[in-house]
Amino acid sequence: MPPEQAPPDKMRLDKWLWAARFFKTRSLATQAIGHGRVKLAGERVKPAREVRPGDRLDIHIGDFAWTLTVRALAKQRGPAPLAQALYEEDPDSHARRQQ
Repeated sequence: MPPEQAPPDKMRLDKWLWAARFFKTRSLATQAIGHGRVKLAGERVKPAREVRPGDRLDIHIGDFAWTLTVRALAKQRGPAPLAQALYEEDPDSHARRQQ
């Protein structure tokens, strides 16, 4: 793969959340991070913090909470099936959301 086509090895947290379709806009993702609703490895971070595959995120949106592992990064926002391939949800997190 030519370098310009290779997926990035790190990207901004707000951009990743938008690409993974947790938020409709990067602005909303930035606000959620600023309000402490998104944590990286259990810690509050800034929107510009870089994420890499393998990082653990806790995301709270309304009544829903996700605990997930970043699996991949995307150069741009794609359709929902591709967005879902960017992360793997913790089984306990999935079970809690299903209740």
